[in-house]
Amino acid sequence: MSADAHTPTLAEYVTHHLQNFGTSHQEKIIDFSIINLDTVFWSVFCGAFACIFMYIVAKKATSDTPNRVQSMIEVLVEMADTQSKAQIHGDRRFIAPLALTMFVWISLMNCMDFLPVDLFGQLFTWTGLSKYITYHRVVPTSDLNGTVGISLGVVVLMIYFGIKVKGLKGFLHELFGAPFGLALAPANFILNCIEYISKMVSLAMRLWGNMYAGELLFLMIAMLGAYASLSIGGSFLFLGHVVAGAIWAIFHILIVFLQAFIFMMLTLVYLGLAHEGH
Repeated sequence: MSADAHTPTLAEYVTHHLQNFGTSHQEKIIDFSIINLDTVFWSVFCGAFACIFMYIVAKKATSDTPNRVQSMIEVLVEMADTQSKAQIHGDRRFIAPLALTMFVWISLMNCMDFLPVDLFGQLFTWTGLSKYITYHRVVPTSDLNGTVGISLGVVVLMIYFGIKVKGLKGFLHELFGAPFGLALAPANFILNCIEYISKMVSLAMRLWGNMYAGELLFLMIAMLGAYASLSIGGSFLFLGHVVAGAIWAIFHILIVFLQAFIFMMLTLVYLGLAHEGH
């Protein structure tokens, strides 16, 4: 905002920070009609960072006593492989790495929520980019467009493995013949389509809802610090800002990794169901 603009109210501050930077001016908090460039950028950034980091660790891996980083990665790899074995009865050469990728990628995107809410806005103001970047959200998973995109990818994989394991004929037979038999093919097809859509929606909404709520709470806590300089009891508000922010950040660490684990597990469950018949 310009120097002569009024101090934003709580509603204006929160609403502004919940807007994405899209391909056109956006007034809605959720809008599937545009591409949110900040979501795309930070999703790709987190994915690229994860790939480069894992590659470097793998190149430096040793069979001798591993360092802490290698030990942590080995624990994650073993966790992903163990969970994929429990859900997938068949070839896991693609699915086990997919589970690891899901967990690490979503964890990194969720961890972007720990950055100060006004960090990039201040950087854009200092560099003059605020004229062009009016809105910016750094947490891709707090954007429903982003979580729906990831969930849609899971549904595509379900269809792919359904065809790969059962063959095109077997997949179509199940799509139109289960659960009531071919005599009720139209009803079976509608029910199976609803099942795919519901799985996609549940995956997307669960991750988005938790991260959106976490981001909203961080914004509310940040307003305590902002109002601290405007009120008589500013010291108490600032203390509340620090204490509440620290407590919520510690609790949010659990949410960040728990949601990544849940998304990974549901992906494995859905892919496991795609390997089996009704």
